[in-house]
Amino acid sequence: MSTLTYEQAAQRLLEGDGYLILTHVRPDGDTVGCAAALCTALREQGKEAYVLPNPELTAIFAPYLEGMLAPEGYQPKKVVSVDMAARGLFPENAQCYLEKVDLAFDHHPSQEFFAKETCLDAGRAACGELMYDVIRQWGSVSQAVALPLYVAVSTDTGCFVYSNTSPATHAVAAALLETGIDFYPINRRHFRTRSLKRLKLEGMLTSGMEVLDEGKLAIVTLTLDMIAQVQAKEEDLDDISAFVGGVEGVHTGVTIRELRPGVCKISLRTEPGELNASAVCAILGGGGHAAAAGATVEGDPTYTRKVLVEAIRQVQSQGK
Repeated sequence: MSTLTYEQAAQRLLEGDGYLILTHVRPDGDTVGCAAALCTALREQGKEAYVLPNPELTAIFAPYLEGMLAPEGYQPKKVVSVDMAARGLFPENAQCYLEKVDLAFDHHPSQEFFAKETCLDAGRAACGELMYDVIRQWGSVSQAVALPLYVAVSTDTGCFVYSNTSPATHAVAAALLETGIDFYPINRRHFRTRSLKRLKLEGMLTSGMEVLDEGKLAIVTLTLDMIAQVQAKEEDLDDISAFVGGVEGVHTGVTIRELRPGVCKISLRTEPGELNASAVCAILGGGGHAAAAGATVEGDPTYTRKVLVEAIRQVQSQGK
């Protein structure tokens, strides 16, 4: 295992060919945007590159990977992962590549260094930021590359409002806009449009919200029954974990989502200087950033809520 600078990573990519790019489970805009941008940029450099089909890819992000998905039976010469911090984030059809990742690009401090080489910058708000700095080593960034990178950066920062957004984040966004991309449809799709099913779910989450610590900690639970009741699809749930953090007075927002019977996903987001989200989720076998982290728990929502609160109290008692 070794770490690479942006320049070294860019050079390493130019030295290889026959790329397969991996995205993480429950793919979001950052992993999809990075995969689409890298695949396009590699092809512009005359390389053969594909993205491994992700069985959980939703209709909201699928268009960005049009024409890039690897055909069945494709045998890569090089395997690259984007925005993946841990082995537990490999989709089922990517399990065969667990020990075969040549180069990983990531921005999570909880990176497990599963790849032969890693380009990691935990100071970036989105993996799309560092992906931009890698790709621009090859020259000017095309509109075809800039558009998915803007998706990556904008969605992973909540349209530039999350606490880890930095001057560098805005500088990257500005550089991407300067290529002439049409950003309005992206912002409308991801930040201004909510399906009726999504609004119904948000209403149900609000009515069942649990508020602790004098209103500073809020926990909502999204069950399979709730999803079935409104007949919601995965695209209706995009970034739903950010919903609770928008409640006035809440400094720590937690979403417990029942993935399947006996398995729940925790998404935890905090305000700057408050509870360390990564420390809490590490106790539960997960990870992420100080302000945003997640973990998967074997247990029903009631059990998950119990171990979650215990982990929060443990971290609070340690003053982290």
